[in-house]
Amino acid sequence: MDGTACRMSTMELLSDPAAWAALATLIVMEVVLGIDNLIFISILSNKLPADQRGKARKLGIGLALVMRLALLTAIAWIVALTAPVFDLGIVGPTGSHGEPSFETAFSWRDLILIAGGLFLMWKATKEIHHSVDEDESDAALASGKVAELTFAAAIVQILLLDIVFSIDSILTAVGMTEHVQVMYVAVIVAVLAMLLAADPLGNFITRNPSVVMLALGFLLMIGMVLIAEGFGAHVPKGYIYAAMAFSGGVEGLNIWSRRARERKAAAKATRH
Repeated sequence: MDGTACRMSTMELLSDPAAWAALATLIVMEVVLGIDNLIFISILSNKLPADQRGKARKLGIGLALVMRLALLTAIAWIVALTAPVFDLGIVGPTGSHGEPSFETAFSWRDLILIAGGLFLMWKATKEIHHSVDEDESDAALASGKVAELTFAAAIVQILLLDIVFSIDSILTAVGMTEHVQVMYVAVIVAVLAMLLAADPLGNFITRNPSVVMLALGFLLMIGMVLIAEGFGAHVPKGYIYAAMAFSGGVEGLNIWSRRARERKAAAKATRH
């Protein structure tokens, strides 16, 4: 990062059109990256009793904000996370330009992304199994072999994923602008947007159980993308979010159609 640029005063930044453009772009990027975090928080909080869900969402998003701001204060350390810590020295299949198709040198960022991706895939797979095999889950609960998710357990799991998503978020910010003040503002605005969207999203998922499976599928995909990036395979985020938006749009049409049929059935029952 350029030290001179970083020492620019706030007044100089306010009068710099390039800084405003960077801020707008970074806010959009941070909000988009926060969708992954928000989906996980919403699904996990919905496993709690109704009176604890709002508190868990707010606490989880609050921890995400604290995590991001703390990482920004240690930005030099965050940038250093991209330095390789060990190299397997394995040469795999080569790409079109002769370079290895996967990374053999791993940094702390790579290891964190891989661990976070594995955790996300494990959690999503577990929730999918629970949703698909309801009879087995109900029998286990009735026998007392399965405990409900506790508030503390939910917060710990949210915190683990907050760490992964926060590091990815801050490294993205570092790559887009060299002004720390701009990063602070973008992160705060993005997390506030997450906070405003948390309850509506969580309630929407609660009211529409079919959305849960779609959201879990998103988490599986996000987990695989994190693992791929940990191994050095860059996956353009635009494709991922376009696929998520398309799937969400199709599911929205399904919900609209289902509600229209329910209204017609209710109107017919009233007439009779």
